[in-house]
Amino acid sequence: METLERHHEIVELYERYYPLLTIKQQNVLEYYYIDNYSLSEISELNHISRNAVHDLIKRTVSKLYDYERKLKLNQKRNARLKLIDALQNASTDAEIKQLLDELEKVETDGI
Repeated sequence: METLERHHEIVELYERYYPLLTIKQQNVLEYYYIDNYSLSEISELNHISRNAVHDLIKRTVSKLYDYERKLKLNQKRNARLKLIDALQNASTDAEIKQLLDELEKVETDGI
């Protein structure tokens, strides 16, 4: 059974790297990790065996971790957010704090 932390981590990796996956990989991971469908429900929707769904999820999650290991996009984002937080705590200048808040929004919500 997956831990909640691992589940959250996989969803973050999916959100970062989904464009690198096939449509079928995207659909299956969304069903499983975002919509919380069971393996049986996914197998019925995709007309494949439950075991095939399990294998596809396992291979795709492995691929997401491989992308992160090579590209480190989430790791770098988390480091930037830590630095922004440290700067916000260290600064007393209101204008700088506002700019850091805006930078944090870009980092967490996109532009």
